[in-house]
Amino acid sequence: MPVELPLAQMTHDEKLQAMELLWAELSKTPEQLTSPAWHRDVLRSRRGQVQQGQARFQSWGTAMDELRAELRGHQAP
Repeated sequence: MPVELPLAQMTHDEKLQAMELLWAELSKTPEQLTSPAWHRDVLRSRRGQVQQGQARFQSWGTAMDELRAELRGHQAP
């Protein structure tokens, strides 16, 4: 089924909300998701950073707030 969204008319916040809805739906069936091979390398690198005490953690909500603020800063006037 073809899906069309009015992306050109959507705000950045609306686009992020759409992405979050899609991800929430996809996450319901993780067994159907396959990760690309390069994900393994990234995860190994990040695990090493954690083990060396070089990682910084924050809540998902805080991370999303920071991303939204960053995107608002890059919006055209």
